Amino acid sequence: MNNTISSNGLPQLPLATTNADSNANQTNATTSASNTAATQSNDSVKLTDSARALQQASSADSPVDTAKVEAIKQSLAAGTYKVDPNAIADKLTSMESQISGK
Repeated sequence: MNNTISSNGLPQLPLATTNADSNANQTNATTSASNTAATQSNDSVKLTDSARALQQASSADSPVDTAKVEAIKQSLAAGTYKVDPNAIADKLTSMESQISGK
């Protein structure tokens, strides 16, 4: 019985295996991954200040003014929320200056 699939000179791929073969292969892969992880314990990660700030902002511990959020929801639902285009433009300009370093 043919155990491989070959197509147009591409690498040969194994056919689907039975559950017993699959479980044995999975166990070998898990053991191999564990051994690889144990030998590569010298890896490290360095986060930028921006990444740290983003991580803090997305954490569950970040302070959210729920009263302000609720007030904005209510004013949006009532159609009374006012947008200040000058304040938005000032914040965008400030952010662009921070990004460009000027």
